[in-house]
Amino acid sequence: MHKVVVFVRHGLMPLELGIVHQIFGAACSVEGTPLYEVVTCTLRPGQVRTNADFTIEIPHGPELLAEADTVIVPAAHEPDETETEGLLSPALADALARIRPGSRIASICTGAFLLAAAGLLDGRSATTHWMSAADFRRLYPGIHLDPGVLYTDDDEVLTAAGEAAGIDLCLHLVRKDHGSAIANNVARRTIVPPHRDGGQAQYIQRPLAAPDSSSTGKARSWVLEHLDRPMSLRELAARESMSVRTFTRRFREEVGMPPTQWLVLQRVDRARQLLETTDLPVERIAAEVGFGAAASLRQHMRNALGVSPRAYRRTFRVPQAGAVS
Repeated sequence: MHKVVVFVRHGLMPLELGIVHQIFGAACSVEGTPLYEVVTCTLRPGQVRTNADFTIEIPHGPELLAEADTVIVPAAHEPDETETEGLLSPALADALARIRPGSRIASICTGAFLLAAAGLLDGRSATTHWMSAADFRRLYPGIHLDPGVLYTDDDEVLTAAGEAAGIDLCLHLVRKDHGSAIANNVARRTIVPPHRDGGQAQYIQRPLAAPDSSSTGKARSWVLEHLDRPMSLRELAARESMSVRTFTRRFREEVGMPPTQWLVLQRVDRARQLLETTDLPVERIAAEVGFGAAASLRQHMRNALGVSPRAYRRTFRVPQAGAVS
C-alpha cells in the first residue's frame, strides 16, 4: 500500500491536514480495497498547535519520513524554527534528510517555503499562496514561482497554492497513480469538483457573477451535455444572450481561463474517462468527445498529458467498470 506521510508543524491549519486524510483515505480500488495509508508526523511527538483554539496530538516523529512513498508538507502559520530568512534549522534539516530518494514530495500553501529552504525546489517550478508570493521571491529568487496557478507538478515535486488548491493537488496525485475513474469517485464522495487543471487561475478577482450581470453557467452546462458536436464562441455567447467579447470576459472571470481552453480540457477529461472505462476504439472516442479525428485526440492528449490515448488506456484501463465492446 502506498504510504502518505504528512509532516506538520506548529501553526498548522486543521483543514489542510484533513484534506490529505480525506482525499487519500477515500481512494479505494474497484473491489473496495484502500489504496493509501495516511499517517501524520511532526518534528517532536506530542501536541502541535493549530491556528485555531485547539491542539492536535501527534504521536509520531520524523522517523516516519523514511517510510514514505509520498511526503506532504502543509503550511505552518506560526513563527518557529522553520526558516530564518530562508534557512532551515538543524533539526528540520535533519528531519527532511530522512526522506528517501525517489519519494514524491508535495506542499500545500506556504509549505512550499519549507521545500524551498531544503533545496527541494531548486531548478523547478513552484507555486504558493498569492499573498506570500513576494516574500517567496525575495527569499528564493532562483526558483521559478508561478503564483497564478492552482498547483505545479515538476518531476515528482509538487506544490499547491492554498487550502482549496490542496484538494486539487491530492486528487491530481490520485489520478496520476490510479486514473481518473478512481479520482472522480473520490471527488464524488467528497462532493468537490473532480478536476481543476493545475494551470487554472489561483486568484480570480470576481469568481462569481455580480448580481446585476449574467453568468456563463448555462452555456457551460450545455457544453458538457454536447461535447460530441462542434461549437463556436458565437454560439456559446448567444446562449447567454451576450456578445462574444462580453461572454469571453465573463467566462475568464468565473472560470479563470478562456472558453476555448476550458472546452479542450473538458474534451480531454471525457476522453480519459472513456479510455479507462470502455473498449471503444480511439477513433470513436475522438468523435464522441468532439475532436473529430483520432489524430486530433492524440495531439490534444499529448499536449495535456504527455501520452498517447493508447498509452493512457494501457496504464489506467479499469476492466471491472463494465467495458463496451
